[in-house]
Amino acid sequence: MVVFSAVIAYLLSPNVGQFDLSGVLLLFVGGLLVTGSSNAINQILEKETDAKMKRTSKRPVASGRMSSSEAWIFAFLIGLTGVYIMYTFSEEAAWISLLSLVLYGFVYTPLKKVNSIAVLVGAIPGALPCLIGWLAGFKEGGDNSWTGGWILFSIQFLWQFPHFWAIAWVAHKDYTQAGFKLLPSDKGPTRFTAVQTVMYSAMMIPVGVLPYYYHISGMVSMWILLGCNLFMVILSVRLLIKMDVASARKVMFGSYFYLMIVLLSLYADKMKF
Repeated sequence: MVVFSAVIAYLLSPNVGQFDLSGVLLLFVGGLLVTGSSNAINQILEKETDAKMKRTSKRPVASGRMSSSEAWIFAFLIGLTGVYIMYTFSEEAAWISLLSLVLYGFVYTPLKKVNSIAVLVGAIPGALPCLIGWLAGFKEGGDNSWTGGWILFSIQFLWQFPHFWAIAWVAHKDYTQAGFKLLPSDKGPTRFTAVQTVMYSAMMIPVGVLPYYYHISGMVSMWILLGCNLFMVILSVRLLIKMDVASARKVMFGSYFYLMIVLLSLYADKMKF
């Protein structure tokens, strides 16, 4: 999903005209390598907790199929290659890719066992691919060259809170057993968590207008974003009312569809510069 968002952000950049297949493929590979390196570091540092959870126990390092030293070599090589590929687009894209890798692997990952603020920290590298993709496609300087990237970053940044808290709600038992602290409340899936989910879903509504206001995309996509944002609010309110796993699962799956529809609609309705 993060690689997909980077590619769409790249295509939304004003300097990228028609569909650029070679650029998309290169960015896709670079994004996969950087993301893969981040995930590999995550699996190395969490090998013991991964082994305790059913959904992660079969991962290579956790299951013993790959040693930690082998995984470190793998993570270093593909991370370095991925950052270099990003450098072929722009120096800014490369540096932010490296920042995203470090934040996810070495800050967010260990923080998950310390405090739920880890979700806030993790949302930064989770949204940076939008900024990376935008800068990879933006070839001109100027004061406003980063604006579109930050807007796309904001959409994906806010989206992660209802998305991830829904996942943490559904997998609460597994996460608790592994020692992860990922919900806003120390008491687990509570009304406070549901209220937070509603609040962040509601904040996505005004942010969804910004791509139209800053001429990144057109009015059709603005209405699509509004509809998608209201849909997320409705799902979150239902979670607040029912307070059950079934409602959390609907928020989780709804968020997957949300991001795909929003990004594709922005690209389909891209403004001509």
